[in-house]
Amino acid sequence: MPRITALPTEIVRAPQAGGPDAHGQQPEHTVSDGGGNPCRHCLRYIPEGAEMLILAHRPFPQAQPYAETGPIFLCAEPCARHEGDGIPQALEGSPDYLIKGYSADHRIVYGTGLVIPQAKMMAQAEAIFADQRVAYIHIRSARNNCYQARIDRG
Repeated sequence: MPRITALPTEIVRAPQAGGPDAHGQQPEHTVSDGGGNPCRHCLRYIPEGAEMLILAHRPFPQAQPYAETGPIFLCAEPCARHEGDGIPQALEGSPDYLIKGYSADHRIVYGTGLVIPQAKMMAQAEAIFADQRVAYIHIRSARNNCYQARIDRG
């Protein structure tokens, strides 16, 4: 069974400690308005009034033509990484998501990308993983293409 994987702790601790983002810039510090600010580490919505970071993130090990970089939110204070089965809180708020498969060399596997209702996302992930070229799947915003999380083989 596929599982949803949050950003690794070692990746998020650097910007939480004041380190630069994927563009070499300092993350923006702001306060959550409580609406739609999903932390990509705990995979929960950042509560209203809590400090948060906005930063550029590239969810790939190195720059290359398929390595999209975009904005993400993180809790400003260290938070616990999401672990477990099921759909985390941060992925319950949208009716649909863009999902697409990537190969072991971090290239899009063409024909795997689609916008799908959130309720059907994990079943579709299983179907995408039937293609042995697919090493992992990204979950992205269907409206803004922002990286949300990753789906890995179970």
